[in-house]
Amino acid sequence: MRRAFLAITGLAASTTALVVLKGSPDATQVAQNLPTAQPVNPTGPGADPSVAPGAPGGDPTAGAPTPSVSAKAPVSPKPGKTTARPSGTRTTTKAPSAPRTTTKAAQPTTRRVTGSGFDNEYGYVQVQIVVSGNRIVEAVALSLPSGGESDIHSGDVRSRYDGGGGEVVQKQNANLNTVSGATETSNSYKQSLRSAIEQAF
Repeated sequence: MRRAFLAITGLAASTTALVVLKGSPDATQVAQNLPTAQPVNPTGPGADPSVAPGAPGGDPTAGAPTPSVSAKAPVSPKPGKTTARPSGTRTTTKAPSAPRTTTKAAQPTTRRVTGSGFDNEYGYVQVQIVVSGNRIVEAVALSLPSGGESDIHSGDVRSRYDGGGGEVVQKQNANLNTVSGATETSNSYKQSLRSAIEQAF
């Protein structure tokens, strides 16, 4: 019994010395060189080594299992965001509509074009046309021969060719029929009209 007590006391003293030496920074190297203490049978010689340390009659502190430090449980990654739609609800995404472009048709610009003037033996003739877009909408004789019978012939030319419903608007060109009795004035009218058309188109 005395031998067992001495063995236990010696074991406790060597453990204390090791703890003190390891705690001191200067003694770290010394503590590493110390021989490891051999386990001592606390019950002395002749005792059954197969008896568990925690058995009755044994030292309750000797050979007690040290609790193992459990590793940190792995943290499961955060579940990804799921955008599950509840059943029964239907969402319709409207496709972006193209921007509305309202292109107005270009309004036809009305303009007046005056042809060159032409002289004949009865007088001076000059014609002006009114154009809207690419169409002649009116013809006007700015100057025709006057005096005597010329007034009568000039009146016939004017009534045949001029205005919005005259032959110029109907034919849209200078290929007009000659007015009977006013051939020279008709030809001069056609020449001035042709000049105006060339300028307009």
